[in-house]
Amino acid sequence: MTTIRKRLAEYTYNRYTNQRRLHIRSNEPIASAFVDRPSVAIIGTRGYPSYYGGFETAIRRLAPYLAERDWDVSVYSRPGHTKPDDLGRDPRVRIVFTRGIESTALSTLSYGFTAARAAARRRPDVALVCNVANGFWLPILRSQNIPTVVNVDGIEWERAKWSRLGKSVFRRGAEATAKYADRIIVDAHAIGRRWREEFGRDGDFIPYGGDIPEALPLEPGLQHRQYALLVARFVPENMVPEFLIAAETIAGEHDVVIVGSNGYGGELEEQAGALAATNPRVRWLGHLSDDRRLFALWQHAGAYFHGHSVGGTNPALVQAMACGAPIVANDTMYNREVLGYAGHFTASDPAHIASSVLSLLADPAEQQRLSRAAVARAQNDYSWAGVCAAYEASLLAAIEDRGRGVPKHADHKHRLA
Repeated sequence: MTTIRKRLAEYTYNRYTNQRRLHIRSNEPIASAFVDRPSVAIIGTRGYPSYYGGFETAIRRLAPYLAERDWDVSVYSRPGHTKPDDLGRDPRVRIVFTRGIESTALSTLSYGFTAARAAARRRPDVALVCNVANGFWLPILRSQNIPTVVNVDGIEWERAKWSRLGKSVFRRGAEATAKYADRIIVDAHAIGRRWREEFGRDGDFIPYGGDIPEALPLEPGLQHRQYALLVARFVPENMVPEFLIAAETIAGEHDVVIVGSNGYGGELEEQAGALAATNPRVRWLGHLSDDRRLFALWQHAGAYFHGHSVGGTNPALVQAMACGAPIVANDTMYNREVLGYAGHFTASDPAHIASSVLSLLADPAEQQRLSRAAVARAQNDYSWAGVCAAYEASLLAAIEDRGRGVPKHADHKHRLA
């Protein structure tokens, strides 16, 4: 076995005092603690590199980070959902495609099952599993003595987009996650409280990060700080129906830009398309995978409406902050936790949304204040460097907890406070 470094992993992530904190200290890469490089299987996302949602955003940052730290990284992926020619793709990250059923109801479960079976055959040192629906498949990994770290995401069983059966599946998946996961990750303190109260599990608090971009060009045909912006997946709990109604009022005075879709078509996409077709001041751009263009839209917006109502730390909100967007957010405990004093909050009905957005669009001084406050908060509390280090620490702790790969005499420790 190669020489043990003095300390395994350097990490301190203790910005908050009311949440479980994880400490693993080191000053060198972790690989020397293993016979070979430590290996991780990442399961439960669309894949790498993908631009679908929050999990995919995190994996685009985390997978290369771990590869740079000398991990052997495999991301289990869905065919047709990744961008293999992406200029940012890290060739050190292994992409493993598995089969599944392409449907709103069955895709997560089916792809999670096939990915878990494939990963179990490879027997990595640890698996990072995304989405509690994949809690059903944790026993497959446990049967091969593979420790698991599960990002539980939001409270999926309360989301309006799911049927009664779908909500039941997520709830039972959460129960399985609570029973079988070695560690869980929560992206907001409010989510952590729910898991303690309902399942008796503490979690490692790891939010999403944001990239602070350079100055980017204004979208042609728009004016700086003179347009309203929505960026969201088209599902009811993101207040998309309410914003589409509010947009008719807002467009009487300002341009409105709408970014998003649900990936499967449907009524909300039809409404957005009809609104853009009949109102020259409304633009519906659909889903954007061009980060520079999306960041530019946030950077120059006069009011970004963030309507997410169910979930923890939302990655789009964090990135909007990092881009300096003046933000009007749906008034939820999750959005208040992330934004603090760096945004305005509004009720979720169309009249209040329109009034709050128009008020901010008419106040350049407040736009500037909110923009500066948002960037400062993103820099201080939501950096990708801290997020990725936290994930590595949680993965290492899971390996150590299960006694896989880390010699007992190694000069290291992890502590939960």
